[in-house]
Amino acid sequence: MGRRFFWLLLGILQLELGALAAAEYELHRFKPIPLTDVYYSEGASAGDINGDGIMDAVYGPYWFAGPDFQQKHEIYPPKPQPTERYADHFFAWVHDFNGDKHPDIFVVGFPGTPAFVYENPGPGGLDKHWTKHRVFDSVANESPQLINIVGDERPELVCTHNGYYGYATIDWDKPFEPWTFHNVSEPTAPKPFGHGLGVGDINGDGRLDIISKDGWYAQPASLGNDEQWDFHAAPFAGPGGAEMYAYDVDGDGDNDVITSIAAHEFGLGWFEQRRQGDRIEFTPHTIMGREPGENRYGLVFSELHSVNLADIDGDGLKDIVTGKTYWSHHKQSPQWDAGAVVYWFKLARTNDGVDWIPYRAADDTGIGRQVTVTDVNGDKLRVIVVGGMKGGLVLLHERVPVSREQWQQAQPKPVTGGEKQAAGS
Repeated sequence: MGRRFFWLLLGILQLELGALAAAEYELHRFKPIPLTDVYYSEGASAGDINGDGIMDAVYGPYWFAGPDFQQKHEIYPPKPQPTERYADHFFAWVHDFNGDKHPDIFVVGFPGTPAFVYENPGPGGLDKHWTKHRVFDSVANESPQLINIVGDERPELVCTHNGYYGYATIDWDKPFEPWTFHNVSEPTAPKPFGHGLGVGDINGDGRLDIISKDGWYAQPASLGNDEQWDFHAAPFAGPGGAEMYAYDVDGDGDNDVITSIAAHEFGLGWFEQRRQGDRIEFTPHTIMGREPGENRYGLVFSELHSVNLADIDGDGLKDIVTGKTYWSHHKQSPQWDAGAVVYWFKLARTNDGVDWIPYRAADDTGIGRQVTVTDVNGDKLRVIVVGGMKGGLVLLHERVPVSREQWQQAQPKPVTGGEKQAAGS
């Protein structure tokens, strides 16, 4: 009897240990949920439009009810956009501007054109078109951001305007009236286009600075006089790529810069902050270049026109989410006809330094000029929402338990010599 009990107990223990070991290994996979294959916009967003506590997707003239995103509702009359040209809708953000607890949608169109807020009519009016308010006359740069930059817990629009870097503030008593632009620079910004723009605390003073491809503008202690911000030159991104982020990549206590290098060609990198007394300098590190040998895993793809930064795997470190902006310049960009991929690059801090491990999230969806990463239903699994010339999609995040062998087989492998992992391979 004692021997039977021993073997029974041993069997149970082995099963529990086996289950525990299996639980230690998991893969992060993304299931594409098509919203529409029609080209309506270069960007997509998400927010709880109908107030049911679940995030909905926003793409062009529609919002799609979560969590399955199968039921679509018109915001304004839909009009398919010409793929041989570009859409009149580039970016969208979801925010409750008038404080009525019903999230509105802020839309920025083709660079240099006006921006609008579509006012959420509330639960009783979601079957009708939304009221449209023109709030800004011309938004330039291809990476504008709706973000709290001045520290008032409400967002501002960071963009360029008439050749100036700066931000537009909102009169929160009259949010649908025209917003006010505050320039922070000399008239050095490209107009109406321009690539590369970001917000982050570069110098560690607790205030958010504006980052451009050519350097950063330090936010002063007081904003009352609308004075220009001190400019600090730093060659971050050559022709400029996408959104730019200040983040402590290497864990040394100061913020580095992350961005893509050329929106319509190649390049993804991070720029390590180094201090010489009061002087801040940056050392460039290539994550992915134009040749396979410039990436540890031999990965190459082009047209990284949007970049997001989010903790995908829940390890407490922010990862890079980006992909190929399919047909960003139609057939003019190198590798324009390669796979329209989406990748997330896992940030790993190792004894040998920083590594960015690439995991493919999608094969043939691509991205537009805006990539949104959010938690749809509170399960802490971040989904990726994309829109572009291939239409709109939600990449639904799944965490899959696997064996140790399956996990090892799925890990990207460093390559040597002339090996190449092209985007569509």
